[in-house]
Amino acid sequence: MKESFLFTSESVCEGHPDKVADQISDAILDAIIKDDKNCRVACETLLTRGIVFVAGEITTTAYADIPEIVREVAEDVGYTDASYGFDYHSCGIITSIHTQSPDIAMGVNKGHGVLGAGDQGMMFGYATDETPEYMPATIAYAHKIAKRLAEVRKKGILPYLRPDGKCQVSIRYLNHKPEKVTAVVVSAQHSPKIEMEKLRKDILEYVIEYIIPKDRWDENIKIYINPTGRFVVGGPQADTGLTGRKIIVDTYGGVGSHGGGCFSGKDPTKVDRCGSYMARYVAKNIVAAGLAKSCEVQIAYAIGVAEPVSLMLHTYGTGIMPKEEIRKLILSTYDLTPAGIIKKLDLLRPIYRKTAVYGHFGRDDEDFTWEKTDTAEILRKKAGI
Repeated sequence: MKESFLFTSESVCEGHPDKVADQISDAILDAIIKDDKNCRVACETLLTRGIVFVAGEITTTAYADIPEIVREVAEDVGYTDASYGFDYHSCGIITSIHTQSPDIAMGVNKGHGVLGAGDQGMMFGYATDETPEYMPATIAYAHKIAKRLAEVRKKGILPYLRPDGKCQVSIRYLNHKPEKVTAVVVSAQHSPKIEMEKLRKDILEYVIEYIIPKDRWDENIKIYINPTGRFVVGGPQADTGLTGRKIIVDTYGGVGSHGGGCFSGKDPTKVDRCGSYMARYVAKNIVAAGLAKSCEVQIAYAIGVAEPVSLMLHTYGTGIMPKEEIRKLILSTYDLTPAGIIKKLDLLRPIYRKTAVYGHFGRDDEDFTWEKTDTAEILRKKAGI
């Protein structure tokens, strides 16, 4: 019997308040890690109408001009006009920064190249062969639409658009394979001078049809563009932004599991970040090696302890060999300690701001080392296939 179901994923634009907060936190991390590879950064940002709050625990020998970084991010995203209710030039900025707790530091800084995990917790990685990116099709399309909204705005193709926006894609699956797109929802902030009929026509033509091929459309596809009829007031003027509030957008769009911790603003000694990146790297290489069509990996840590306390593997019935055998391959192939992950994925680089929008996974960017499939052949050889 054929199993059919609908699945939906969401993405948001780089001007969404939560994503502005993520970008500020990661831009601050980049500025620090560029000059201090031994930094400890846990940076949180909150922004609302006309004001930005930056707080956190930062231990470093480097200097970061936090107010200037905030303004650079806001300007680059597109908050350049005071009439938006938030702009890079006039927003107020408040900071409250102190050093990492010495009780945590003593557990992390083991010496002799050994790093203890910066916290307890469980991290998940996921991969599927349903798209070239090894990502669920719903989130892959949603990210592309969100990115395209920024592109047509910044290139002047649709100059009346403003930075805030979000989108949603629904796909019908048949026997767990994506079949047709059944619904697309796009809400894009805009100038009050544009007529809604033109906006809807333009977004359909220059965004949705540009991203999703017509042969992937269901014959009864539902398309909603700015369904309330108006989206002039947006960004921090309309909605408070906070670091770490879009963790499902950041990962797999609701497919698989999530450990709960966010990534942005955290240096790579934090297992929330490095552990999740490594779990994705492992899962993607397992699928790329042909050991499974879909794979989820969970890694769990205890604070101050380098080796993970557990490793779980789930292949959703698609594995070509017993899960325990694949688990043994993982343990014999990968160093899952924080220091081992940081070295393998080369994480002590200022690469993090660009991870903060359009997802941390499924990206074709050489800096996203966790997206490489360079160990797939090793896994195949060890598995004897």
